[in-house]
This record gives sequence, structure tokens and C-alpha cells, in this order.
Amino acid sequence: MARLDGIHHIAIMAGDIRRHIEFFSDVLGCRLEALFHMHGVPGGLHAFLHLNDHCHFSIVQLPGAGEIPIELGVTHAGSGAGKSAPGTLQHLAFRVADEAALLSMRDRIRRRGINVFGPIDHGMCKSIYFAGPDRLTLEIAMSAAPLDPAAWIDPEVVALAGMTMADAARFAAPAPEPEEGGAVPQPPYDPDKPHQAMPKAIYQQMLTMPDHVLGEIASHAEPPVRP
Repeated sequence: MARLDGIHHIAIMAGDIRRHIEFFSDVLGCRLEALFHMHGVPGGLHAFLHLNDHCHFSIVQLPGAGEIPIELGVTHAGSGAGKSAPGTLQHLAFRVADEAALLSMRDRIRRRGINVFGPIDHGMCKSIYFAGPDRLTLEIAMSAAPLDPAAWIDPEVVALAGMTMADAARFAAPAPEPEEGGAVPQPPYDPDKPHQAMPKAIYQQMLTMPDHVLGEIASHAEPPVRP
């Protein structure tokens, strides 16, 4: 069964992309691997920093983004205990292999003059907490063993989330899907489903395009720097 097997990249908006690149490279040790004009977005800049060979941290800078006000409790949570608007990033946790690496990362962050708390033992992981540019709430965590759903799916919280234990059991074991090799057609537009925020006429026109045609129009496969 096809399944998600990790995060390819997480993209964060920056008011100043250089400031973010410097923070994630110098403070957290992520090497810059790509910096180019954002494909299909006039004035957009796009950076990728290496986490591992399968996962990157991405930074986007768009014209005017730096003038949008940061509002704690709305656009940003400000801490791991803070709230923000639905659909926004509450906090971002990076992974390290073990507790020794966690402490080494804490040392690295503190050597750059940045305050960091922890490790705090949550049972399912140990974590340190700090802040990044543009009021990002950041965490680095390590886990000694895979999660055991029987120990970590709390019936009380299942009910608080508006679920039954039968729901939780179903969500813990997603049903397999048939393999059709990409043959499933685009479904009709349904306003009750999630949709990208784009001009409606353009969006609905894109939905009518054959996948290969849209792919050919929108793709930018060549790197910006060539030998």
C-alpha cells in the first residue's frame, strides 16, 4: 500500500530570507542546498536546507511578506503552550537520534547566545525548546522507541476530541487502498472539500486540465546554475 513515509520539506515564510538561512545554518547546523526563484511565483525566493537525504527545511520569501504583522495568538503561538489560528503552525519540532545529540544541540544553540529550555521528558520523547526568527516556536526532540498506541491513545482525550474508541482504532489502522498507478481521475469540484486559495476561475480551469498538460505547463525541472 502506498503511504506517507516522512516529510520531504516544511516551508516557512520569512520576512528576511537571509536571516532565516543564517539562523538555520549557523545555529542549527543545517547546510544550505538550494536557493532559487520560486517556481511560478513572481518575486518569490525559495531556499532548501538539508536535514537528511530525504527531508529538507524550506524557507520562502514573498514580496510584502515582511510587512504583514505578527500577532501572538493569531498568526503565531509564541510558545509550545500558546494558541494560534486554525491551520497555522503551532510549533515545529526537529528530530535528533539520541539524548547525547539533544544535549549537543542545546550546547550549539546556547553558544550562539540563544536561550533554550530542557531536556523535558514527555515519556514518548525528550525535548528542548527555543525560538527562531520571526517568532517561530521551535523544538528538538528524540525518542528512544516507537510509540505504542495502546499506551498513548488516551480514552479520555479521545472523547474530548469528539471521537469514540472505535474511531481511534480505525484511525490507528487506515484501510488499505487499491493500487491504480495514478489512473484515478480528478474529482468534480466540491465546495465542501479543502481547496487551495486561488482565483476561482483559474483554479477550476486547472481542475479541468489533464494532469500531464498541467504538469508540463507548471514544471521547472532544470536547476538555475548549469555547468
